[in-house]
Amino acid sequence: MSTPGSARQRFTAFRRSLPRTPRLTAQRVVARGLEFAVYHTEPRPDRLPLLCVNGGLLYDHKLLWPALSPLAQHRQLFFFDQRGRGGSQPPPGVHAAKIEHDAGDVGALRQAIGFHQWDVLGHSWGGGIAMLAAERDRSGVRRLVLVNSVGPTSSWLDGLHDRALERLSPADRVVLHRLDPKALHVADPAVHSAYSRAIYPAWFGDADLAQLFAPPRSESRTGASVVSRLRREGYDWRSLVRAVHSEALVIHGESDLLPPAVARELVSLLPKSRLALIPGSGHMPFWEAPEPFFESVEQFLS
Repeated sequence: MSTPGSARQRFTAFRRSLPRTPRLTAQRVVARGLEFAVYHTEPRPDRLPLLCVNGGLLYDHKLLWPALSPLAQHRQLFFFDQRGRGGSQPPPGVHAAKIEHDAGDVGALRQAIGFHQWDVLGHSWGGGIAMLAAERDRSGVRRLVLVNSVGPTSSWLDGLHDRALERLSPADRVVLHRLDPKALHVADPAVHSAYSRAIYPAWFGDADLAQLFAPPRSESRTGASVVSRLRREGYDWRSLVRAVHSEALVIHGESDLLPPAVARELVSLLPKSRLALIPGSGHMPFWEAPEPFFESVEQFLS
Protein backbone atom coordinates (compact mmCIF):
# COMPACT_ATOMS: atom_id res chain seq x y z
CA MET A 1 0.00 0.00 0.00
CA SER A 2 1.20 3.50 -0.77
CA THR A 3 2.33 5.72 2.07
CA PRO A 4 1.97 9.52 2.18
CA GLY A 5 4.57 11.04 -0.10
CA SER A 6 5.24 7.75 -1.86
CA ALA A 7 6.31 7.69 -5.50
CA ARG A 8 2.85 6.46 -6.47
CA GLN A 9 1.12 9.32 -4.71
CA ARG A 10 3.55 11.92 -6.07
CA PHE A 11 2.94 10.63 -9.58
CA THR A 12 -0.83 10.67 -9.14
CA ALA A 13 -0.82 14.19 -7.69
CA PHE A 14 1.39 15.50 -10.49
CA ARG A 15 -0.76 14.05 -13.26
CA ARG A 16 -3.91 15.46 -11.65
CA SER A 17 -2.33 18.91 -11.55
CA LEU A 18 -1.86 18.99 -15.32
CA PRO A 19 -4.27 20.46 -17.86
CA ARG A 20 -6.04 18.11 -20.21
CA THR A 21 -3.64 16.02 -22.29
CA PRO A 22 -3.32 17.60 -25.73
CA ARG A 23 -4.36 15.70 -28.82
CA LEU A 24 -1.78 14.12 -31.09
CA THR A 25 -2.21 14.65 -34.82
CA ALA A 26 -1.07 11.72 -36.97
CA GLN A 27 0.52 12.04 -40.38
CA ARG A 28 2.37 9.83 -42.84
CA VAL A 29 5.87 10.96 -43.83
CA VAL A 30 8.00 9.35 -46.53
CA ALA A 31 11.73 9.35 -45.82
CA ARG A 32 14.54 7.19 -47.15
CA GLY A 33 12.08 5.16 -49.20
CA LEU A 34 9.88 4.19 -46.23
CA GLU A 35 6.57 5.53 -44.95
CA PHE A 36 6.70 6.55 -41.29
CA ALA A 37 3.91 7.13 -38.80
CA VAL A 38 4.59 10.57 -37.28
CA TYR A 39 2.61 12.29 -34.52
CA HIS A 40 2.69 15.87 -33.27
CA THR A 41 1.05 18.35 -30.93
CA GLU A 42 -0.01 21.88 -31.84
CA PRO A 43 2.68 24.18 -33.28
CA ARG A 44 4.39 26.72 -31.02
CA PRO A 45 5.87 29.26 -33.46
CA ASP A 46 8.16 30.86 -30.86
CA ARG A 47 10.00 27.63 -29.94
CA LEU A 48 11.88 24.97 -31.83
CA PRO A 49 9.98 21.68 -32.00
CA LEU A 50 11.16 18.77 -29.88
CA LEU A 51 11.46 15.28 -31.36
CA CYS A 52 11.00 12.54 -28.73
CA VAL A 53 12.61 9.18 -29.50
CA ASN A 54 11.33 6.23 -27.50
CA GLY A 55 13.45 3.33 -26.33
CA GLY A 56 12.71 -0.35 -26.15
CA LEU A 57 13.52 -0.87 -29.85
CA LEU A 58 10.54 -3.23 -30.10
CA TYR A 59 7.96 -0.56 -29.36
CA ASP A 60 6.36 2.51 -30.85
CA HIS A 61 5.90 6.10 -29.70
CA LYS A 62 3.34 5.16 -27.04
CA LEU A 63 6.18 4.42 -24.64
CA LEU A 64 6.63 8.20 -24.34
CA TRP A 65 3.06 9.40 -24.88
CA PRO A 66 1.31 10.76 -22.88
CA ALA A 67 4.25 10.49 -20.44
CA LEU A 68 5.97 13.53 -21.99
CA SER A 69 2.78 15.51 -22.62
CA PRO A 70 3.67 18.22 -20.02
CA LEU A 71 6.41 19.40 -22.40
CA ALA A 72 3.75 20.29 -24.97
CA GLN A 73 2.68 23.29 -22.88
CA HIS A 74 5.61 25.30 -24.25
CA ARG A 75 6.72 23.61 -27.51
CA GLN A 76 5.50 21.41 -30.29
CA LEU A 77 6.32 17.76 -29.70
CA PHE A 78 7.00 15.23 -32.44
CA PHE A 79 7.03 11.45 -32.10
CA PHE A 80 7.53 8.75 -34.69
CA ASP A 81 7.30 5.00 -34.87
CA GLN A 82 10.70 3.64 -35.80
CA ARG A 83 10.89 1.63 -39.02
CA GLY A 84 9.02 -1.65 -38.71
CA ARG A 85 7.45 -0.69 -35.38
CA GLY A 86 3.95 0.57 -34.71
CA GLY A 87 2.47 2.13 -37.82
CA SER A 88 5.72 2.60 -39.75
CA GLN A 89 6.70 0.56 -42.76
CA PRO A 90 9.33 -2.15 -42.22
CA PRO A 91 12.50 -2.07 -44.31
CA PRO A 92 12.83 -4.57 -47.16
CA GLY A 93 15.69 -6.45 -45.48
CA VAL A 94 14.38 -6.84 -41.93
CA HIS A 95 17.13 -9.17 -40.77
CA ALA A 96 19.78 -6.61 -41.79
CA ALA A 97 18.21 -3.88 -39.62
CA LYS A 98 20.60 -1.85 -37.44
CA ILE A 99 20.21 0.92 -34.90
CA GLU A 100 22.28 3.09 -37.25
CA HIS A 101 19.41 2.90 -39.74
CA ASP A 102 17.04 4.26 -37.08
CA ALA A 103 19.49 7.08 -36.36
CA GLY A 104 19.72 7.99 -40.03
CA ASP A 105 15.94 8.25 -40.21
CA VAL A 106 15.90 11.14 -37.69
CA GLY A 107 17.61 13.67 -39.95
CA ALA A 108 15.71 12.42 -42.98
CA LEU A 109 12.40 12.91 -41.16
CA ARG A 110 13.41 16.43 -40.12
CA GLN A 111 14.04 17.35 -43.73
CA ALA A 112 10.91 15.62 -45.02
CA ILE A 113 8.71 17.40 -42.46
CA GLY A 114 10.35 20.69 -43.41
CA PHE A 115 12.28 21.85 -40.34
CA HIS A 116 15.64 23.55 -40.55
CA GLN A 117 16.43 22.54 -36.98
CA TRP A 118 14.88 20.94 -33.90
CA ASP A 119 15.77 19.68 -30.45
CA VAL A 120 15.90 15.93 -29.82
CA LEU A 121 15.11 13.93 -26.68
CA GLY A 122 15.91 10.23 -26.47
CA HIS A 123 15.02 7.80 -23.69
CA SER A 124 16.90 4.53 -22.99
CA TRP A 125 17.77 2.90 -26.34
CA GLY A 126 16.17 5.99 -27.87
CA GLY A 127 19.05 7.90 -26.29
CA GLY A 128 21.42 5.83 -28.39
CA ILE A 129 19.41 6.63 -31.51
CA ALA A 130 19.38 10.33 -30.55
CA MET A 131 23.15 10.44 -30.00
CA LEU A 132 23.92 8.77 -33.30
CA ALA A 133 21.40 11.02 -35.05
CA ALA A 134 22.95 14.17 -33.58
CA GLU A 135 26.37 13.11 -34.83
CA ARG A 136 25.02 12.50 -38.34
CA ASP A 137 22.75 15.55 -38.52
CA ARG A 138 25.00 18.09 -36.81
CA SER A 139 23.37 21.23 -38.17
CA GLY A 140 19.86 19.89 -37.64
CA VAL A 141 19.99 19.16 -33.90
CA ARG A 142 20.28 22.25 -31.71
CA ARG A 143 20.05 20.64 -28.26
CA LEU A 144 20.06 17.04 -27.14
CA VAL A 145 18.36 15.56 -24.06
CA LEU A 146 19.40 12.04 -23.04
CA VAL A 147 17.08 10.46 -20.48
CA ASN A 148 18.48 7.36 -18.75
CA SER A 149 20.25 6.62 -21.99
CA VAL A 150 22.17 3.50 -22.85
CA GLY A 151 25.92 3.95 -22.61
CA PRO A 152 28.50 4.76 -25.26
CA THR A 153 29.59 1.09 -25.28
CA SER A 154 27.65 -2.11 -24.71
CA SER A 155 29.49 -2.86 -21.45
CA TRP A 156 26.38 -1.82 -19.45
CA LEU A 157 24.71 -5.02 -20.64
CA ASP A 158 27.17 -7.11 -18.63
CA GLY A 159 25.48 -8.29 -15.47
CA LEU A 160 22.19 -6.55 -16.28
CA HIS A 161 20.19 -9.77 -16.01
CA ASP A 162 21.61 -10.65 -12.59
CA ARG A 163 21.07 -7.11 -11.27
CA ALA A 164 17.47 -7.26 -12.42
CA LEU A 165 16.91 -10.56 -10.62
CA GLU A 166 18.09 -8.98 -7.38
CA ARG A 167 15.52 -6.18 -7.68
CA LEU A 168 12.43 -8.19 -8.53
CA SER A 169 9.81 -9.57 -6.20
CA PRO A 170 9.95 -13.36 -5.68
CA ALA A 171 7.09 -13.93 -8.12
CA ASP A 172 8.59 -11.70 -10.83
CA ARG A 173 12.03 -13.21 -10.21
CA VAL A 174 10.74 -16.67 -11.07
CA VAL A 175 9.42 -15.43 -14.42
CA LEU A 176 12.68 -13.70 -15.42
CA HIS A 177 14.83 -16.56 -14.14
CA ARG A 178 13.19 -18.87 -16.68
CA LEU A 179 14.40 -16.68 -19.55
CA ASP A 180 17.97 -16.96 -20.81
CA PRO A 181 19.40 -13.57 -21.89
CA LYS A 182 21.57 -15.40 -24.44
CA ALA A 183 18.36 -16.27 -26.27
CA LEU A 184 18.17 -12.55 -27.13
CA HIS A 185 21.09 -13.03 -29.53
CA VAL A 186 18.53 -14.52 -31.92
CA ALA A 187 15.96 -12.25 -33.61
CA ASP A 188 12.89 -14.04 -32.28
CA PRO A 189 10.23 -11.34 -31.68
CA ALA A 190 8.23 -13.46 -29.23
CA VAL A 191 11.29 -14.14 -27.06
CA HIS A 192 12.30 -10.46 -27.03
CA SER A 193 8.78 -9.38 -26.14
CA ALA A 194 8.51 -11.88 -23.28
CA TYR A 195 11.89 -10.84 -21.89
CA SER A 196 11.07 -7.13 -22.03
CA ARG A 197 7.87 -7.69 -20.09
CA ALA A 198 9.55 -9.90 -17.50
CA ILE A 199 12.40 -7.47 -16.74
CA TYR A 200 10.26 -4.32 -16.88
CA PRO A 201 9.51 -3.95 -13.12
CA ALA A 202 13.25 -4.00 -12.36
CA TRP A 203 13.74 -0.71 -14.19
CA PHE A 204 11.81 1.19 -11.53
CA GLY A 205 13.37 2.53 -8.37
CA ASP A 206 10.06 2.07 -6.54
CA ALA A 207 8.45 -1.37 -6.74
CA ASP A 208 5.05 0.01 -5.75
CA LEU A 209 5.02 2.48 -8.62
CA ALA A 210 6.13 -0.24 -11.04
CA GLN A 211 2.80 -1.98 -10.48
CA LEU A 212 1.03 0.86 -12.31
CA PHE A 213 2.83 0.24 -15.58
CA ALA A 214 3.48 -2.52 -18.06
CA PRO A 215 5.00 -2.31 -21.54
CA PRO A 216 2.69 -2.94 -24.47
CA ARG A 217 2.89 -6.25 -26.26
CA SER A 218 4.96 -5.95 -29.41
CA GLU A 219 6.58 -8.55 -31.61
CA SER A 220 8.29 -6.36 -34.18
CA ARG A 221 10.60 -8.41 -36.40
CA THR A 222 12.57 -5.27 -37.25
CA GLY A 223 13.00 -4.33 -33.60
CA ALA A 224 14.04 -7.86 -32.63
CA SER A 225 16.66 -7.84 -35.39
CA VAL A 226 18.09 -4.54 -34.14
CA VAL A 227 18.23 -5.68 -30.49
CA SER A 228 19.67 -9.12 -31.25
CA ARG A 229 22.46 -7.61 -33.34
CA LEU A 230 23.41 -5.15 -30.59
CA ARG A 231 23.43 -7.90 -27.95
CA ARG A 232 25.25 -10.40 -30.15
CA GLU A 233 27.91 -8.13 -31.60
CA GLY A 234 28.15 -5.36 -28.97
CA TYR A 235 28.94 -1.79 -29.93
CA ASP A 236 31.36 1.05 -29.26
CA TRP A 237 30.13 4.56 -30.10
CA ARG A 238 32.73 6.54 -28.16
CA SER A 239 34.31 8.20 -31.19
CA LEU A 240 30.88 9.15 -32.52
CA VAL A 241 29.74 10.54 -29.17
CA ARG A 242 32.86 12.72 -28.99
CA ALA A 243 31.83 14.19 -32.35
CA VAL A 244 28.40 15.35 -31.10
CA HIS A 245 28.61 19.13 -30.78
CA SER A 246 25.01 19.86 -29.82
CA GLU A 247 24.57 21.10 -26.28
CA ALA A 248 23.44 18.07 -24.28
CA LEU A 249 21.64 17.44 -21.01
CA VAL A 250 22.15 13.95 -19.58
CA ILE A 251 19.38 13.08 -17.11
CA HIS A 252 19.68 9.89 -15.08
CA GLY A 253 17.76 8.40 -12.20
CA GLU A 254 20.12 7.44 -9.40
CA SER A 255 18.18 4.22 -8.74
CA ASP A 256 18.15 3.06 -12.35
CA LEU A 257 19.07 -0.49 -13.32
CA LEU A 258 21.63 1.26 -15.54
CA PRO A 259 24.08 2.65 -12.98
CA PRO A 260 24.81 6.40 -12.89
CA ALA A 261 28.34 5.59 -14.06
CA VAL A 262 26.83 5.15 -17.54
CA ALA A 263 25.59 8.76 -17.49
CA ARG A 264 28.89 10.05 -16.13
CA GLU A 265 30.77 8.36 -18.98
CA LEU A 266 28.47 9.99 -21.51
CA VAL A 267 29.10 13.41 -19.99
CA SER A 268 32.85 12.79 -20.08
CA LEU A 269 32.62 12.15 -23.82
CA LEU A 270 30.02 14.68 -24.98
CA PRO A 271 31.89 17.97 -25.58
CA LYS A 272 29.05 20.29 -24.48
CA SER A 273 27.11 18.45 -21.82
CA ARG A 274 25.88 18.62 -18.26
CA LEU A 275 24.62 15.94 -15.90
CA ALA A 276 21.40 15.96 -13.89
CA LEU A 277 21.10 13.04 -11.46
CA ILE A 278 17.62 12.57 -10.00
CA PRO A 279 17.52 10.97 -6.53
CA GLY A 280 14.93 8.30 -5.88
CA SER A 281 14.19 7.73 -9.56
CA GLY A 282 14.80 4.68 -11.67
CA HIS A 283 14.66 4.38 -15.45
CA MET A 284 11.45 6.40 -15.87
CA PRO A 285 12.03 9.82 -14.23
CA PHE A 286 9.07 11.34 -16.09
CA TRP A 287 6.90 9.04 -13.93
CA GLU A 288 9.04 8.48 -10.85
CA ALA A 289 10.17 12.07 -10.26
CA PRO A 290 8.11 14.19 -12.66
CA GLU A 291 8.60 17.59 -11.06
CA PRO A 292 12.43 17.66 -11.09
CA PHE A 293 12.49 15.89 -14.44
CA PHE A 294 10.27 18.32 -16.31
CA GLU A 295 11.85 21.32 -14.58
CA SER A 296 15.32 20.20 -15.72
CA VAL A 297 14.21 19.65 -19.31
CA GLU A 298 12.34 22.97 -19.50
CA GLN A 299 15.23 24.97 -18.10
CA PHE A 300 17.67 23.38 -20.52
CA LEU A 301 15.58 23.76 -23.64
CA SER A 302 14.46 27.28 -22.80
